[in-house]
Amino acid sequence: MTRETLVLGAGMVGTSVAYHLARRGRAVTLLDRRGPGEETSFGNAGIIQREAVKPYPFPRDLATLLRVLPNRQIDIRYRPHGLLAAAGPLLQYWRHSTPARHAAAVPAYASLTVRCTEEHQALIAASGAESLVCKQGWLDGFREQASLEAQVDNAEAIGEAYGVTHEVLDAAALKACEPHLRGGLLGAVHWTNGWTVRDPGALVKAYAAAFEAAGGRVEQAEARRLEQTASGWRLHTEAGVHEAEELVLATGPWSSRWLAELGYRVPLFPKRGYHMHYAMQDDARLNHWLRDADAGYLLAPMRAGVRLTTGAELTTLDAAPRYGQLDAAERVARELLPLGERRDVAPWMGSRPCVADMLPVIGAAPRHDGLWLAFGHGHQGFTLGPVTGRVLAEQMCGETPAVDLAPFQLARFAS
Repeated sequence: MTRETLVLGAGMVGTSVAYHLARRGRAVTLLDRRGPGEETSFGNAGIIQREAVKPYPFPRDLATLLRVLPNRQIDIRYRPHGLLAAAGPLLQYWRHSTPARHAAAVPAYASLTVRCTEEHQALIAASGAESLVCKQGWLDGFREQASLEAQVDNAEAIGEAYGVTHEVLDAAALKACEPHLRGGLLGAVHWTNGWTVRDPGALVKAYAAAFEAAGGRVEQAEARRLEQTASGWRLHTEAGVHEAEELVLATGPWSSRWLAELGYRVPLFPKRGYHMHYAMQDDARLNHWLRDADAGYLLAPMRAGVRLTTGAELTTLDAAPRYGQLDAAERVARELLPLGERRDVAPWMGSRPCVADMLPVIGAAPRHDGLWLAFGHGHQGFTLGPVTGRVLAEQMCGETPAVDLAPFQLARFAS
């Protein structure tokens, strides 16, 4: 008998979980208030980051904290009410970001990242989405020699440990790659085995189409209430009621709200990001995805134009937008590259779901049979969605997961 399964959340993570379950014969419904890939997965930088084997720690050095404190930076901004709302998780994040604890988290985190491109490739092939993906890597540009040297040292270390490949470009080599740069960057690390995506939302939609081709169903409705029943789970939506034996919660930054209703406290907090698309002046072009690392923003040549993405804003999920961070990034970016007019009516914004210990939650809920979890990937949900989908589906179907899931269990927060 086919087991009915409901996946709540149609971002990269939820869509990947749904695909892998459908491939294993499950009767799967993928449900979201919006279409697949239209929330956080739509607005990211569009990089499958093979080099991202280390999670982002909370800065602990005094110089960085003093730099951030005036709240005028491009890479990080905050709102006082956002800091207060997330005070508990942020304090835990700070504690977990000691050098020793961060180093201890890396092997588990990297166990997912090292599989990211091969797991994406399986879905790319299944969905016929090769035209969306570029496999020439991306550029990590630097203004300060010390910053560049530190990243080169890091690249060499993670290359030896985790198979990350890179090239170091001086100013002349960078100019050869990107002839229309106006200056400001003295060099770059070219991450050569990362992939980039010309339209991140379209890639998720392609994966969703592959899921439907495997027998899955996609439904769009606002979820209202979740309850456990004698035979599984019941989800009430604005359009009706869904029943399933098992349910996967892949709702990104909203996951802690759903779990709170079931009695779980998860140290999850959002990091908001903004983006805008731009035309280029005259015949200028950008050939590679390019991060201005010391300034704290990224430029990506997308289908819709050159996408400028900001760093993180620490605020609440429901807070009104503030575009000062994006405006500041645009001013610096226009000095680096001949950007033309804005192409979007208004800036996009979305929130990354970040867990205090920097590891995602993947696995079974400890006190509720038939409830499975896949959220909290921070900056790397787009990168890690397919591998998460595979290993969670393997666990749900009684197979041995390709990755040890013990470090990612929700039970680690029981106290």
